[in-house]
Amino acid sequence: MRPVLLLDVVGLTERALAHMPRLGRLARDGWSSRLATVLPAVTCSVQSTMLTGLAPRDHGIVGNGWYFRELGEVYLWRQHNRLVGGEKLWETARRTDPGYHAVNVCWWYAMGMTTQVTVTPRPVYHADGRKSPDAYVRPPALHGELTEAFGDFPLFRYWGPTASIASTRWIVSATRHLLTTRAADLTLAYVPHLDYDLQRFGPESPEAERAAADLDAELAPLLDQAEADGVTVVVVSEYGIGPVSRPVHLNRLLRREGLLEVYTQQGRELLDPWTSRAFAVADHQVAHVYVTDPADVPRVAAMLRAEPGVDEVLDREAQAAYGLDHERAGELVVVAEPDAWFTYYYWLHDDRAPEFARGVDIHRKPGYDPAELFFDPADRFAKARAGLNLVRKKLGLRYAMSTTPLDATWVRGSHGRLPDSAADTPLVLCSDPEVPAVVARQVADDDGLVPAASVKDLVLELQGVERRQPV
Repeated sequence: MRPVLLLDVVGLTERALAHMPRLGRLARDGWSSRLATVLPAVTCSVQSTMLTGLAPRDHGIVGNGWYFRELGEVYLWRQHNRLVGGEKLWETARRTDPGYHAVNVCWWYAMGMTTQVTVTPRPVYHADGRKSPDAYVRPPALHGELTEAFGDFPLFRYWGPTASIASTRWIVSATRHLLTTRAADLTLAYVPHLDYDLQRFGPESPEAERAAADLDAELAPLLDQAEADGVTVVVVSEYGIGPVSRPVHLNRLLRREGLLEVYTQQGRELLDPWTSRAFAVADHQVAHVYVTDPADVPRVAAMLRAEPGVDEVLDREAQAAYGLDHERAGELVVVAEPDAWFTYYYWLHDDRAPEFARGVDIHRKPGYDPAELFFDPADRFAKARAGLNLVRKKLGLRYAMSTTPLDATWVRGSHGRLPDSAADTPLVLCSDPEVPAVVARQVADDDGLVPAASVKDLVLELQGVERRQPV
């Protein structure tokens, strides 16, 4: 069986590829196509579709997070694989080849994943509230092997205002190490670098071009190694990042209309999902709006449709057309206009915002917050205070990183809606030039694009795996 490296270069589009000569050579010498992504075009939903071959209605990952009705809490970026329904790529392969070996480096929902090797970011949460960089690694002995060779996983370079190429460098190094020491039938690797400056500065900025070139330089040794070792490389992208200029505050609208409720602790306001009649879980350019009373749905839908920056409001019937009609989805799903995106903000005055709003706190915020990528530009001491807090951390003292701006207009790139142009459409590439004749005709849609749900079949076809139906 031919080994495959399934490399997720998030944010890869034709616009970015123009500044990536090594990856461009793979596309020219092999095969490339545009990829038809899913709604919402966000990491957790698209990755789950690629690995299961199912729509969000079937695997259940309706976004990077949702309202857990059974718990009464909004959670983003959960990690356990049991949340994902359906049979994963390697599980399908094992029905015909029980010895099929799979390695995962940083694809999402890695905890409890049935791959033989798993590497995923997982901080150390100290008893005093501090957080230190680390990763969950299975088998356990591999943890020391990777950290000895490459240092601790650079968590604070993976997300936040200091996010940089360092996290991708670590992931690429770990992937190369595993290709050498634990050769697998399938190696999954996710590299995040294009997510940073394309959201900070926009996909048409000089910073975006530089980010693409820097990422290409980091990927080159991995691609060269795979080529030398006879490993077929399949490169996928979950979405393209488009330019935006308008943040839209759905929760503030719902609050002003008396539908969203908050409760107060120490003068700070917190979303109260238990008593709210309607609230939004914002996720880039898509938001799930949960409406407690079915009688309120028409009123809330009309209100949302009238809000500037809103393109579509999907009820359950309309969600079905996108394969998104799952019980985890909101009663309404809202899609932004191309130049707009949704904040999670629900407070009406910044002095009432919760403490976590000014920090990098992806697990407590009831929605996605790209402003976490910035040191607050309006606060000239933000970086200095962050440096002082790092000193406090090294001394074992508690600290709070208040670096995130509450002004959402700094964000210049977003994603989540289906792309409107070729420039913002994600790509799929393969190092095998025979793909057009052997595989592409079996997985392409009527427009010649490869559906995200066909990535699983693409890999299995390349490997010659018979796809028996589960009993």
